[in-house]
Amino acid sequence: MTAFGTTDDPDLAAAVAGELALLDPAVRVSRARAAELLDPGFVEVGASGRRWTYQEMLAELPEMTGATADGPRYEPTAFSAALLAPGVVHLTYETLLDGHRARRSSLWRRDPAAPAGTGLRMYYHQATPVPEADVQP
Repeated sequence: MTAFGTTDDPDLAAAVAGELALLDPAVRVSRARAAELLDPGFVEVGASGRRWTYQEMLAELPEMTGATADGPRYEPTAFSAALLAPGVVHLTYETLLDGHRARRSSLWRRDPAAPAGTGLRMYYHQATPVPEADVQP
């Protein structure tokens, strides 16, 4: 596992860039841009425990918290990235949003059936709330 910023691997860099883009309000309000970053087989288990599919996420992402430039924004920290196989990256990190901390895990992959030149897309994401007693200084 490699801490973000300590490797030149293009897949690790692409996964981190995609993850950061999905936290950006300008991307969150754009269904077209989000669709470029999410794999059609995408599934998320959110911090609430809700399971999201690709279609559900694209439909609701523009209305979710963190989707407005003047509202609360995700503050990501402590990125770690691991290349699991060629074209498969696992990211872990934490976010702070409006006083709530979550630990996050994402799998990014290059779909072997996709046209040549297709980048990595988020295949799976999970967010787990961090209990207040477990918050690290």
